Amino acid sequence: MSIIIKSEREIAAMRQASRIVASVLEVLKKELRVGMKTKELDNIAARELERMGAKPSFKGYRGFPANLCVSINDEIVHGIPGERTINEGDIVSLDLGAIYDGFQGDAAISAIMGNGSPQARKLVEVTEGALEAGIDAACNGARLGDISIAIQHYAESRGYSVVREYTGHGIGRQMHEEPKVPNFGRPGEGPELKKGMTLALEPMVNIGDWRTRVGSDGWAVSTADGSLSAHFEHTIAITDSKPEVLTAV
Repeated sequence: MSIIIKSEREIAAMRQASRIVASVLEVLKKELRVGMKTKELDNIAARELERMGAKPSFKGYRGFPANLCVSINDEIVHGIPGERTINEGDIVSLDLGAIYDGFQGDAAISAIMGNGSPQARKLVEVTEGALEAGIDAACNGARLGDISIAIQHYAESRGYSVVREYTGHGIGRQMHEEPKVPNFGRPGEGPELKKGMTLALEPMVNIGDWRTRVGSDGWAVSTADGSLSAHFEHTIAITDSKPEVLTAV
């Protein structure tokens, strides 16, 4: 496993790419409404990325046809925007990557349309909390497994499951670099976290079982049992002290 340690200059470039991701997600969150088609969100993402001088990380990646992933309800990740209409009570997960000056940022948010059910609201709250727990564990000198177990414990101790077949990842000049960052694991295991590592942490949390299935389009990943799922993600940099959240608003 070859883990890339970034220089201050490289992290500065990633910081700008990540700020663009955060800014576009903020615009998308404000524009998100009941009755719109998911392709409208992709159009907004394309417009905003171009306006900010960035390129989409996802479009064309292994043939992915859109700028943005839009996953709804039992869809976990990699939903392709299209003609689907967003309805009251839906959990809508938005995942976006941007390339700026040769470096990448990646983040995801989940939002509930309208009030949503108590179960949906709690799921989204716990998933965001699991991401925060993972970030808190990402300290210089800790181990990768400390991040993984923090995410897993936070979600599972509240009665939810974490997706095991898809993970977070290193990030930098490439969207996916080493190491993989699972949302489950054991404390004290895996590579040591060192200043200059840049990681994308992304808990995907389900109300039901952790197992998944891939849809007929070959992209959209859903829960195997049809239960609701939520997804949050931040790009972070390991520092001498607390991790820096590069995709923070």
